[in-house]
Amino acid sequence: MSDDRERADAVYTALLERAGERWVQPRKERTARLLELLDDPQKTYRVVHLTGTNGKTSTARMIESLLRAHGLRTGLFTSPHLERFTERIMIDGEPIADAAVADAWEEIEPFVGIVDAELDAAGDAPLTFFELLTVLAFVACADAPVDVLVLEVGMGGSWDSTNTADGDVAVFTPIDLDHADRLGDTIEKIAEVKAGIIKDGAAVVSSRQAPEAEAVLRRVAAERDATIAFEGQDFALVEQRLAVGGQQITVRGLAGEYREEYLPLYGEHQGFNAALAIAAVESLIGGAQRAIVGDVLAEGLQGATSPGRLQLLGVAPTVIVDAAHNPHGARALAAALKDSFDFDEWGLVLGVLGDKDAAGIVQTLLPAVEHVFATAPDSDRASDPDALADLVERAGGRATVHPALADAADAAREWAASADRRAVIIAGSVVLAGEAIALADDEDWKSGWRA
Repeated sequence: MSDDRERADAVYTALLERAGERWVQPRKERTARLLELLDDPQKTYRVVHLTGTNGKTSTARMIESLLRAHGLRTGLFTSPHLERFTERIMIDGEPIADAAVADAWEEIEPFVGIVDAELDAAGDAPLTFFELLTVLAFVACADAPVDVLVLEVGMGGSWDSTNTADGDVAVFTPIDLDHADRLGDTIEKIAEVKAGIIKDGAAVVSSRQAPEAEAVLRRVAAERDATIAFEGQDFALVEQRLAVGGQQITVRGLAGEYREEYLPLYGEHQGFNAALAIAAVESLIGGAQRAIVGDVLAEGLQGATSPGRLQLLGVAPTVIVDAAHNPHGARALAAALKDSFDFDEWGLVLGVLGDKDAAGIVQTLLPAVEHVFATAPDSDRASDPDALADLVERAGGRATVHPALADAADAAREWAASADRRAVIIAGSVVLAGEAIALADDEDWKSGWRA
């Protein structure tokens, strides 16, 4: 292992000693205090800030790719990671270098003790994993330096640690019920928290929303003297059709129409994410008054990737992985299995974390699949596979239990290889998706099933 990798891994180990990213308090002041001591690195570049319930990471990656195609130097901060934590901070389309992580941490660390001591004196808990990771991303992007940071909210919006940055553009993917214990038990309450990323004079672009969410976003935008544009009203996905390896889309943007552009991603929802990404980039560059040049748009869309989202892992049989971890994501996945692929039967390897709506995920996906191979992500928060199988069977489906992903994947691939026009989807958790990507690479699923 290189010295730089050891140094970066030591940073991650130090972060993991902190309260985990599920430990959330509704405030951002302590992150702001640490950033103040570091001379506010998050103010040295422009920011596109994203929130919503689903589609944030895919949309963020498309925005970043489009901005890079314009010749801008980009940062991208997303969560969680699939395989290694450096994936969360991308510089110019690549995971941050280990040396850059370690160097940024050396800048930050002397001030962490100061803020922790202040918090302790006030009877508050020390800085958390996600608060420090956010600061690490801000410092690393300033050091790079980047022109634009595409920034995904960790949870919610108004009190999330990422909201210490001021977004020139605020982007809203579809808002649905999720994290109800922390964000509120209605779409209106959740939208209120998420609307907190709208800053004075910003440009706001949003997916279609439920009427109660749209009303909140419009009100907050007006209060902040921000412009606001909604998909379907101000810009739109006009047409999409299947293409080899993805889809052809036609988008009516805020400043131009873009016909039959190739997007190398599967799923109708990715077409809508692309329309939202285009509107966000039009808003940042040229104030929504200048169309994106054709070859720049083509390069940006064709360079878009979305690891762990309808990603092909294996052939003969086909194996797809999707991180769908709530009912909204499961609905998009079920639609994609029907519309974007040509198989008669799907086997579902399903693993869910305990704080997720497993019953909702099962009920949504079950009509689209023939057999469920219940397993568990490698996490102390994983739902019990037997309980998952019980949910499936109570809903009228067929399930078998496989405690480890490797066993579940073997059983599912063998099942799919035993008949024509069968395929496998692995879903239910970002953690499970990361494990599946690593396992597929290790076992070379693209060489086919070993009979």
